[in-house]
Amino acid sequence: QVQLVESGGGLVQPGGSLRLSCAPTGINFGIYTLGWFRQATGKERELVGRIMPRGIVNYADPVKGRFTITRDNAKKTVYLQMNNLQPEDTAVYYCNANSLEGNYWGQGTQVTVSS
Repeated sequence: QVQLVESGGGLVQPGGSLRLSCAPTGINFGIYTLGWFRQATGKERELVGRIMPRGIVNYADPVKGRFTITRDNAKKTVYLQMNNLQPEDTAVYYCNANSLEGNYWGQGTQVTVSS
């Protein structure tokens, strides 16, 4: 079965940092575009960024310059490094794996930014 399990969420103060990880199982990791999305309470799910199989990355405007997505194809893991976190970054963060072979979502991990 395909599973995407996120880890690394938690509570952090404004200006702090967190690193999220996602380690999909049951997919051909190397051919998938891996995305991070987030959904704040009362809002629609929105794109944070995507990393393509060969490493090209796109970011949504609100996180440009603060967040970095990387992937390790050998470890079959994708990371979201979040720096200078702000209260508006508070959301459930979801990992997504997408290719012509399928589209899969993790269950999400909570990130709360509060003083």
